[in-house]
Amino acid sequence: MKNTLKGIISIFVIIFLIAIAFSFYDTSKKSDKEISLAELSTKIKGDEVSKIEVSGELLKIQLKNNEEKESKKEKDSSFTETMINLGVPQEKLSSVNISVKDDASSSFFLNFILPFLLPFLFVAIFVWYMFRKVQGANSKALSFGESGAKQADKKKKVTFKDVAGVYEAKEELKEIVEFLKDASKFTKLGAEIPKGVLLLGAPGTGKTLLARAIAGEADVPFFHISGSEFVEMFVGVGASRVRDLFKKAKKSAPCIVFIDEIDAVGRQRGAGLGGSHDEREQTLNQILVEMDGFDNNTNIIVVAATNRPDVLDPALLRPGRFDRQVVIDRPDKKDRKEILEIHAKNKPFESDVNLEIVAQRTPGFSGADLRNVLNEAAILSARNNKRRIAQQDILDSIEKVVLGPERKSHILTEKERKITAYHEAGHALVGHILPNCDPIHKVSIISRGRAAGYTMNLPEHDKHLNTKSEFIDEIAMMLGGLCAEEIIFGEITNGASSDLQQVSDLSKKMITKFAMNKELGYRAFGKNTEMVFLGREIHEDRDYSEDVAKKIDLEIKELVDSCHKLAKDTILENKDKLNKIANTLLDKETIEKGEFEALFKD
Repeated sequence: MKNTLKGIISIFVIIFLIAIAFSFYDTSKKSDKEISLAELSTKIKGDEVSKIEVSGELLKIQLKNNEEKESKKEKDSSFTETMINLGVPQEKLSSVNISVKDDASSSFFLNFILPFLLPFLFVAIFVWYMFRKVQGANSKALSFGESGAKQADKKKKVTFKDVAGVYEAKEELKEIVEFLKDASKFTKLGAEIPKGVLLLGAPGTGKTLLARAIAGEADVPFFHISGSEFVEMFVGVGASRVRDLFKKAKKSAPCIVFIDEIDAVGRQRGAGLGGSHDEREQTLNQILVEMDGFDNNTNIIVVAATNRPDVLDPALLRPGRFDRQVVIDRPDKKDRKEILEIHAKNKPFESDVNLEIVAQRTPGFSGADLRNVLNEAAILSARNNKRRIAQQDILDSIEKVVLGPERKSHILTEKERKITAYHEAGHALVGHILPNCDPIHKVSIISRGRAAGYTMNLPEHDKHLNTKSEFIDEIAMMLGGLCAEEIIFGEITNGASSDLQQVSDLSKKMITKFAMNKELGYRAFGKNTEMVFLGREIHEDRDYSEDVAKKIDLEIKELVDSCHKLAKDTILENKDKLNKIANTLLDKETIEKGEFEALFKD
């Protein structure tokens, strides 16, 4: 409607501008050739005129000296009658060669037909324009139920070589590609083509990138669409789009259909207020029918990706629908180095850059996080007017991604700087002394993000399992900053709020989820259930009594108290080292790993 209104306004503006242009055209201005009828009569009387051509009201005059003139006669009288009325003798007129040109047809067109034709043409053009707009709106309405699936562009090709790590996932997906290229290799042994492949993994681990690699490796059509593109406010549209998607896929079979973020439509049914009439549930029902209904499509493979497999409907996950579930974990140190090398191809680096150190400093980072680290390093180098990216730029970008940018404008008072220095020194000291804590890589009292200071401890190797003693030492390290404030200043500050939150979360998990308790036994307590419309885990299904809840609280308190005592005793035994670390921080603001370990050599 907005485009139609703009088109109408544009037409009227153009007509208005044309009218203004014609209004500035002065039709009354006489040319040098034009003479009056009185002058013409005088020239005829003086035998100066040799020829006159009469064309309607226009008189084209040729003088005997070959000069040409123009004039206009009266509208309702003939030329001869006009000249006689002006006193020109008949014999003088007879001596002039007078010719009359018939202009009746053109004058009739200009005077009678054109004034009616122009408005008619304008109305006809306007009606055609409006009809075209309405026709376009009707075609859009008819295509409302069509899927917006796009076919992969073969020019922008991504292969498995462009995906670092995830070797097991790539092997699983290579079988899909081989099945599409040469199905006889598998059918000879009685194998059936899998109906669907579900890619599971945390955000940023490369699920969509793997799907693009499948498209690049398989020489078959590849359709991709997001799960949210099926859902509309009108019931039935999502199911219609699913039918249209598989209709397109059947025409191009064998092919691959990729549905990103399938949890947008694949959530468990029966949980919403809309019941079976909910639009999302109808869309899911249609997907289930298309994948494994009466009409089996053996040449279409559906690949889907999600980071929330726990909320998917069980009917999606059964054999015959998504036969394979490929888990994509966060990369380990070796994979992180390979991912960094891929993202570093088009970036200029200094000779001191060591990507293995960067991989070691980024445990738990996904592929998207690592790409962001190198991008932030490039931005930081450009901001400092450098031509190449240095190692320190990459290390600074890691801290920026984890903690946030440096807040140089956040100026602390001398007392606050001292409290922050002892707080971070407490974390670092406890983390260094206790045997099960990860090595300290950096301690700083420069504000980043919401933190006034930070202590960075990183594992030497990627961890997948943690023991109770490791958790206890980790909680003690978290409480080291608070204990240092208690010992040096006699009271604590609100700077330990984030530490206390982490302590509470980890200690509760140890008691209720990991069975690391004394009296409660080997079982898990509580089950988080998701509220459908609020979309967050805000409700805990308590499967235990009030007496057990009281015991859980006592166990958590006893655990935290024992960790607090461990941290406090460690600091009291090494108070001289605490002062040394804090004074170095007040002097230099930042202590790197080598310098920090040198403080403990004596």
